[in-house]
Amino acid sequence: MPSSLKPILWENPTLRLLDQRLIPMQKSYIQTKDLADVITAIQEMAVRGAPAIAISGSFGLFMEFQKFTAAPPYSKIRAICERLQNSRPTAVNLSRMISDFLNEFTEQNVRNSDWKEILDGMEKFAQRQYDMDLKSNLQIGQNALSLFEGKNKKLNIITHCNTGALATAGHGTALGIIRSLRDAGFEVTVYADETRPYLQGSRLTAFEMMEEGIPCYIITDGMPAWLMNDRHIDAVIVGCDRIARNGDTANKIGTCGLAMIAREFKVPFYVAGTKDSFDQKSSDGSQIEIEMRNPMEVTQLNFLKNSQGENLIPAGIIAPASAKALNPSFDITPARFITKIITEIGIFDPGEQKID
Repeated sequence: MPSSLKPILWENPTLRLLDQRLIPMQKSYIQTKDLADVITAIQEMAVRGAPAIAISGSFGLFMEFQKFTAAPPYSKIRAICERLQNSRPTAVNLSRMISDFLNEFTEQNVRNSDWKEILDGMEKFAQRQYDMDLKSNLQIGQNALSLFEGKNKKLNIITHCNTGALATAGHGTALGIIRSLRDAGFEVTVYADETRPYLQGSRLTAFEMMEEGIPCYIITDGMPAWLMNDRHIDAVIVGCDRIARNGDTANKIGTCGLAMIAREFKVPFYVAGTKDSFDQKSSDGSQIEIEMRNPMEVTQLNFLKNSQGENLIPAGIIAPASAKALNPSFDITPARFITKIITEIGIFDPGEQKID
């Protein structure tokens, strides 16, 4: 069953997005009315997670084009799509959605069709992105069960960042697998990396696990080696933002180190993602663009701000005022550190997948 958490609510003519910056303090929705609002929500991390970004973006495109009473020049349509593409470059789901959008609403199609019919098709396209993601996530969870057949019914699993309902249409990839294991009768204990600097693990994953009643311990990003050495860990399960042809995977910063530790301790390292996470244009991880975010996320705690730059909660300084910081949002995990890639269409060895 999908989670009861609903991060994306389409209420034509507006899109409501659960503000993930405020979790776990409160559940509050942002009401977006056009693409600019959606892009702001994406860039400020009110909505995050590769699938959720793509779904939100598809509704954002519909809301933007709904402003036009007649078909705009196709160059305008392309320019609007490019604005959205530039909001978060690493996640392939967004670029794939935009490519599918332009393939469906071609220049000839737009020019030769009634604009109201085009708009109706755009809304249906966005709803389809939502429905397909939820269906795919549920299937990923079912497919993963075969990896745990014959194992002890008590499982200890480490995860990284947030890959649950909040990052998707409502079930999740890595956390969706954990939900599916629980529903299949396994007693799962989750160890959630806090995931500095944005704290998605401690703020979001722990929140989701508490909502589901699944036992969860927060660990700092430096603790997995101790944990794997101190007690039995059955698997590490993470999500992904992009997978290159050879199986190299881009995911939240810290994933590569976690994979290396898992290999040292002979713990299976599973990557969960839909087929939309595969990027056949990138032969390996070196070709994946890594987004650099605001250094202030590293040097401050509770740095969350609204679009006016005002603190949502009091800021806490944890570094000297003049200190410099690096803040790559993702890293690349080489395929050799990945045990299996779990998708809705099957389970693959890294690099084995051939997905268009």
